[in-house]
Amino acid sequence: MKFIIATIKPFKLEEVREALTALGVRGMMVTEIKGFGAQSGHTEIYRGAEYAVNFVPKVKLEIGVSDAMADEVVETIRKTAATGKIGDGKIFVLDLAKAMRVRTGETDDEAL
Repeated sequence: MKFIIATIKPFKLEEVREALTALGVRGMMVTEIKGFGAQSGHTEIYRGAEYAVNFVPKVKLEIGVSDAMADEVVETIRKTAATGKIGDGKIFVLDLAKAMRVRTGETDDEAL
């Protein structure tokens, strides 16, 4: 099993969710986050005053998938979330040692 963590631009969330659902992903966790990478924030003008925005709003997806689905899920996120501009996000893939569905006690692939 793999645990996929992806950070994407917030306006891409629904498009990514639809693509992953069509692929067969049955669930994910979504968190609104702030961060910075290569873009290192930016400046904005509000009521005539310029100020620095050091952390950019992002959305973090956390998805547990079987080993067989992992590469396809990563590629689907990459293609769907891409805008071609700095700040599109990152995808991390980690080994997932164990998963359990609380309601039924199912474990590992059956719990995903």
